[in-house]
Amino acid sequence: MTDQRFMAAAAREDITPPVGTLLYGYTPDTVSTSVHDPLSVTAVAFRQGTDTAVLMSVTVGDFGTALCDEIRAEIGRELGIPASRIVAAATHTHSAPNVSGMEGWGEIDRPYVDSILFPAMKKAARDAVSALAPAELAVGVVESKIGVNRRQQLRDGTITFGQNPWGCFDPALTCIAVRNADTKQGIVNLLHYGCHGTAAGRNHEITRDWSGIMTDRLEAQTGVLTAYLNGAQGDVGPRLTNGETVGNIRFVEELGGAAAQDALRAWRALGPYKEGTLTVREGEVRIPRRSLPQEEFVREKLASYENPDALINIERLEYAYYRAVMDEYKASRSADGEDFVFHETVIDLGDAAFVPFPFEIFAETSLRLRAYSPRLYTLCLSNANGYNAYLPTEDQIVRGGYEVGCFRYSSARPLVDNADQIILEEVLRIMEQRPGVPEK
Repeated sequence: MTDQRFMAAAAREDITPPVGTLLYGYTPDTVSTSVHDPLSVTAVAFRQGTDTAVLMSVTVGDFGTALCDEIRAEIGRELGIPASRIVAAATHTHSAPNVSGMEGWGEIDRPYVDSILFPAMKKAARDAVSALAPAELAVGVVESKIGVNRRQQLRDGTITFGQNPWGCFDPALTCIAVRNADTKQGIVNLLHYGCHGTAAGRNHEITRDWSGIMTDRLEAQTGVLTAYLNGAQGDVGPRLTNGETVGNIRFVEELGGAAAQDALRAWRALGPYKEGTLTVREGEVRIPRRSLPQEEFVREKLASYENPDALINIERLEYAYYRAVMDEYKASRSADGEDFVFHETVIDLGDAAFVPFPFEIFAETSLRLRAYSPRLYTLCLSNANGYNAYLPTEDQIVRGGYEVGCFRYSSARPLVDNADQIILEEVLRIMEQRPGVPEK
């Protein structure tokens, strides 16, 4: 007879690359010269009855969608569970190897992926599933000012990187502590907060950034494996004492220490331990796309670029966008494209639910989803199960800025401006469906 108790286990593997590896997050030629703190993957397995799900915290920047689908499929085959039940969430440090492959930021480091990242992810998942034991969990939440809205508005209205004191950010720092229901020994602490991993700036040290300091401290204090899951961080940067959201390795240590204090407060604020329940809800999320711009306008834009091969980052992404649009016209495709579709998997543990998004979502989206969610603790995961650039809220699109540019240029057919409202409605529909009842 199948054991119907809620079960959990966790395992960690090192994914630190060799020194000399290119670092992803700024320019494609940033070379690592040392290791400040090791990178890792932490797999947390959950099971109840015949349902199994694996949640993975991977300390890299962004996980390219095709690459993420590949490893989830491999892990699913090895474990004998659907690939959709594997949720891989990147912590979004800007000081790790390139596993994104986004135009303008360099190509995926495939040797690193094949020799270090994929083997470690598979082993961590196997080890977690093989150690499953009866479990219970507790939740603690505190307010934290680790992050700050980073879309600073200048006197002329221009949006730049900085600190926006009146901008939206999600102050909730959540700790979910999972322990063995029989022995009362800790299994894993999961820390959730939405903030960019950019405190190190364009440094040359391999690092998990500020969240690495935070997780290490809580782990040392509690003696329990601890992992970080990044929330809605699209418009949120680290609140650094230099008034910016980028610094150097000293700022990593400074903010990491402050974050550690907040994490300890969240852990001390844990409520009573209760037996969890595992419910996995799945469904397709559909978002309409914008029509293609006029062909003549696109031709004029492409003709204006003098040396496109020298472009990087957002300028390269913009050029690639117009090139992709022209390819659409050359292929005689309709100006109106098909909807953008992704498969959503919500891991519901009873009071808490993890909701992955393959975007860098804005903080307001997280706050709104939490307000309408059927769960007491609704934890959005940015950069999870793939990457499709930023997903700004509609009210911010008119202001422009870097994030809006990435949203506009990441595809020949970008999403409609109210994509945030549509994705909110789609996810709530999935969260509210009854388990075992297929979508219509």
